[in-house]
Amino acid sequence: MDDIHNCYRRTCRIIILSKSIIISNSDVKALIKHAKSEEPKESCALLIGNETEYDWNVKEVFLTENMDSSKINFTISPEQELEVDTIARKKNMEIVCIFHSHPNSEAKPSITDKKFMSVNPFPWIIYSCESDQMKCFIFKNNTLEQISIKDS
Repeated sequence: MDDIHNCYRRTCRIIILSKSIIISNSDVKALIKHAKSEEPKESCALLIGNETEYDWNVKEVFLTENMDSSKINFTISPEQELEVDTIARKKNMEIVCIFHSHPNSEAKPSITDKKFMSVNPFPWIIYSCESDQMKCFIFKNNTLEQISIKDS
């Protein structure tokens, strides 16, 4: 036996890629317009599409009503969520992202957002009307992770 050949080791490189949200510029503009039209209240929406190994691909945006009519909170009715989910399933899609605006604060999750993100394991896009910034986050393994938003 040739010990040199038996000692051959294979090394593998593992590359961990963060997923991105892929969304069209026109959908981004619709979300911003919705946010501005709802000021001073928070606006909200559900985004449907498909999740792949590498990204969440947004195909349609459903602007929803903020049942709270609040400047600092939002609630999407279970009926609206069920309706959007039903539409998504008929199109072989799923809800891939939750959107809401912050009329008077930064585009980062509030303490309340984090609480709800932990039970709604979707990416959350937050738009700040104050700074005109849009950012996306996901809460997983008790850690808040920012996700890049890319144009489709």
